[in-house]
Amino acid sequence: MNPRRLDWRAVESRLVRIGELLDTLHERGEIDGQRLGDDELLALAVERILTLVVDLAFSVNSHVAVAELGRAPDSYAASFPMAADAGLITSELAAALRPSAGTRNVLVHGYLDIDHAQVAAAIPLALRDYREYIHQAARWMRDRSG
Repeated sequence: MNPRRLDWRAVESRLVRIGELLDTLHERGEIDGQRLGDDELLALAVERILTLVVDLAFSVNSHVAVAELGRAPDSYAASFPMAADAGLITSELAAALRPSAGTRNVLVHGYLDIDHAQVAAAIPLALRDYREYIHQAARWMRDRSG
């Protein structure tokens, strides 16, 4: 079986979209648990942004893992170390991002009552770590494309 070719445009478009979502989140200003509890529409928007960011990163991670390693991750959480194995991101960043997969699962599947304080605490981490994800992935793409 031949490994799948890397679709540079697909990766780039997903990275751009992650950046746009992070900008939208950042533009909302300081968000705490109280604000999320008082503004259901904002809470839903933040939850959706956080899940979309993880979904897009999973898509990138999976695509790169298949193209570079010849195998796909079996979970959102496993996609981050695989992205590091493929060289897309550092293992340190993969470790920092891995918990966001659990946050995504809670938000999407409603495993627990949503704790607005925990969602609010995830925002600055997502802004910081996913911006670094974009930076590292874009650098990897530049280095690979010659």
